[in-house]
Amino acid sequence: MDEPRATDTSQDNSQEVREDTAELASWALSDNISLSSGHLPTKHPFAPAAPSTKSINHARLDREEPENHHLSEASPRPEIISEVSEPASPSSLPSSRKSPGMSALSQMFKHTPSSEEESQSIQDEDQSMDDSRVEPVTVRQAIISQPNERTALLLNKQVYGSNNTNADNVDDDIEGQKTRHKIMVDRSNGEVWKIPLRHGRSAMSKLFHPKTWDSKAVWKQVILKPAGYIPPVILGLLLNILDALSYGIILFPLGQPMFANLGVDGISMFYVSCIVSQLVYSLGGSIFKGGVGSEMIEVVPFFHKMAFLVLGKIGDDDPKAVLATTILSYSISSVVTGAVFFLMGKCRLGRLIGFFPRHILIGCIGGVGWFLVATGVEVSARLNGNLNYDLATLRKLFEADTVALWIIPLLLAISLFSMKHWVKHPLLDATYFISVIAIFYFFVAAIDKLELPDLRNRGWVFRAPEAGIPFYHFYTLYDFEAVNWAALADTMPTMLALTFFGIIHVPINVPALGCTMGEDNVDIDRELKAHGLSNALSGFCGSIQNYLVYTNSVLFVRSGGNSRTAGVMLAVATFGILISGPIIIGYIPVMVVGALIFFLGIDLLREALVDTLGKVHRLEYLTIMVIVITMGVWDFVIGILLGILLACVSFVLQTSRVSAIRSSLPGSIAASTVRRHPLQNRFLQDAGKQIYLMRLAGYLFFGTIVGVEKQIRTLLLDKFQRDPIRFLILDLQNVDGVDFSAAEAFTRINRILRVKGVVLIICGISIDGEMGQALCNVGLFEEGDDTVRFFETLNSALEHCENDLLLSLYQQRASMAVPDSSPTFLNVPKQDRPSLSSEIVYSSPRRRQLQQVATITFREQGLSSHPRWQDYKQPLQLLVQTFSTVSDKPEDFWHRAVSFFERKDFHTGNILYKREEMADGFYLLERGMLKAEYMLPQLGKFSELIVEGTTCGELPFFSGTKRTATTSAERDCVTWMLSQAGWEELQRSQPEIAQELLKISLKLTSERMDAITKHMLLTSS
Repeated sequence: MDEPRATDTSQDNSQEVREDTAELASWALSDNISLSSGHLPTKHPFAPAAPSTKSINHARLDREEPENHHLSEASPRPEIISEVSEPASPSSLPSSRKSPGMSALSQMFKHTPSSEEESQSIQDEDQSMDDSRVEPVTVRQAIISQPNERTALLLNKQVYGSNNTNADNVDDDIEGQKTRHKIMVDRSNGEVWKIPLRHGRSAMSKLFHPKTWDSKAVWKQVILKPAGYIPPVILGLLLNILDALSYGIILFPLGQPMFANLGVDGISMFYVSCIVSQLVYSLGGSIFKGGVGSEMIEVVPFFHKMAFLVLGKIGDDDPKAVLATTILSYSISSVVTGAVFFLMGKCRLGRLIGFFPRHILIGCIGGVGWFLVATGVEVSARLNGNLNYDLATLRKLFEADTVALWIIPLLLAISLFSMKHWVKHPLLDATYFISVIAIFYFFVAAIDKLELPDLRNRGWVFRAPEAGIPFYHFYTLYDFEAVNWAALADTMPTMLALTFFGIIHVPINVPALGCTMGEDNVDIDRELKAHGLSNALSGFCGSIQNYLVYTNSVLFVRSGGNSRTAGVMLAVATFGILISGPIIIGYIPVMVVGALIFFLGIDLLREALVDTLGKVHRLEYLTIMVIVITMGVWDFVIGILLGILLACVSFVLQTSRVSAIRSSLPGSIAASTVRRHPLQNRFLQDAGKQIYLMRLAGYLFFGTIVGVEKQIRTLLLDKFQRDPIRFLILDLQNVDGVDFSAAEAFTRINRILRVKGVVLIICGISIDGEMGQALCNVGLFEEGDDTVRFFETLNSALEHCENDLLLSLYQQRASMAVPDSSPTFLNVPKQDRPSLSSEIVYSSPRRRQLQQVATITFREQGLSSHPRWQDYKQPLQLLVQTFSTVSDKPEDFWHRAVSFFERKDFHTGNILYKREEMADGFYLLERGMLKAEYMLPQLGKFSELIVEGTTCGELPFFSGTKRTATTSAERDCVTWMLSQAGWEELQRSQPEIAQELLKISLKLTSERMDAITKHMLLTSS
């Protein structure tokens, strides 16, 4: 049977939620549904199945309220779930299961008895006082029974969770989440290191006091428990041996005669690094109890680079100085890496490093893969020196006695890849290479002509080390008197590159390990400190870098080694392999080591070049390929630097494709919140197209400002004849910053706009802020330059542009020879602005458009001749003109309403009314300006200006609701108010006028809601 898809489940849940909503809505209209009854919708996805009418609770309802029960049976609604009352004892609890998806806390709240049920329970207890049985407090099904007179004061442990089949559930979190019994410590002040020290002191105290020993505990903790960790320890030890044979043995460039005999020393140094890191991680340094520490395979190319630098600086004449300087550079690089790691963790920079471009790390991994493949050829073919990409090396590889040496390991690696495609067992790698060794020695034993000395001479088996060489031989290479300090200084850039590679590797590897192992409390800074300590100690012990190995750790934990004890046992076992001596190296087939190196190299190349194909951007994939090729053919450090450079170029190119223009709107849509006269609103609906708003966002730099400039040029060149603009507003409120190139571009944009006579307006920033100062530094707001205007808010910028257009409206009216006897409340406040006379004399697309819009507006409003109401007294004149666009009633109709309005004067700063107050008046503004301040959940705080010839406070007044804004006088105002008493008298004596005012208030409210909606869209765009 096919399993249901997640999308189908989500659709079903959504449908159920809609049904519940509809049912709850129907309950709101019903009289016989009480919320105190605790009923839930029957189809609630988290509610238990509805009980039958024969349940205990329904039976009780039948006895106590038969009328209600009868009604419920007759009701057509679905059966409702009732709360089951709390039983008196655990034995009387009905068996039920916790509903899936519901936490214990939800169950507790759901099953909490109501007050009626609690009182009924108390009555039942009073009636059964003759029962002398003592009842304990019980915890069952997340229900806590209430204690009473018979509750025992001392409880038995078996009472709690007595019905739980799983004893571990006793300590579960009440929300059903996974509980971790851990001591919470403050990691910021070093408390994390005090825990293992405290445990160690406690263990030592018990160790030296035999009287405190418990024989059973000793048998369990000292014998049985460590014995159970033997299988994962054997697996971890085998992995360490294989790693030592794969890249520990090539720690030095064995192709150079100077380093040809140092394979054994490389293995010993590898084991020391493993032991040090394992002890640091297992003794409390890492949160991963079963974490396995080992050498970084990625460090090998850098070590070879340092060895070649030292060899090139000193030469072949002084091998002692070459070896002493090389091995010292290895250990110093480990100390430097550890110091950097520890400082990063101490400064809590772990999360920050995780943002480093991942494709650069992938490219470096691919470069390491190339290096390992080349090293596999060098080791298998026994080449003298490095693998050179020339014809001589190619001829050498295909000689009769050489081609089989590297072809067989390559085929073995490819065959392992094929097997891993079908077999997913974690022990496949170890089993495979052990089988290769067994088959190799089977043929050696079966064929008489095959002798080990001859095989060593022909390159099939590694040469046996000299007799008597101890495991600590590499320490004899340290000779500070023979060190060439100048050559050591030359290796510092490579050391830093090696440290840099580790920095970008660990913060990515550790979270991946935590995700795989289910560890949710991974602290990157703590792991960096642990890595710093392990690398520094390894360097002081004369060894090399190490880190927490992802693959080995996962295999070790999954095989049963998720314990710090197992980690310590692995370190002890590795130490045993170390002191056993290097004699084993003379019996290892070269093809095994070559196959291991080939396998690792091909796997890293596949991860870098194949797995990323089609998953990353083409520029990022190109960066990966360039890094891989540069590292493989040229140099590792140059490859990293080139990768960083290409990543920067890729970032600029990709970021430049993201437009910095968040939205572009004409002024007909992007309007200010000023409440204007209907005549002016009608004019601005068409004339507002000459205002163009661009809202910019993000960080403006030389890559993104190009798109802004291109869009502005399109407006001025391609669309100007069809849609001419007078004002260009650039809103920088959502801009995070601006660089020098982008600031210079603003001056260039201003010069382009000035040619077309377009005014540039900058808003949304503070002139004293960082961006304002950046624009001032390039001379954008120079004194005497009136072509660039600045406003701190977008609303102020829009208001300024609208006022400028309205000025042209009345200039056009004057040019039409219409007597300018309009009342003062239609005048726009005068401001210092450039004259439009030039456009009146010389025709332009903008001027022609304004003339047409103004003519149409005046004609539609009937203002082509002198209106009769111009000579009326107030407030009749105000009533007729204010309502002329929303009502067709004549002057005589409104004359009857004059006596109901009374004049109210307000000085600047006076408050007409406050938000949340009951409305007690409706205002008409004859002169002055008001400011209404709103506080809406969707917009937050915003304000609108109310100018002459408009209304104020109509909706709350006529609807009898509270005020939605606080309105105050911005200037000295003259208003005409209809009071509550006047409104009641008007309804009684002039019902027609009252009805008309209600219609007008609805129309005005519709206009205001439209304006607020535009403002919401504008601010959210």
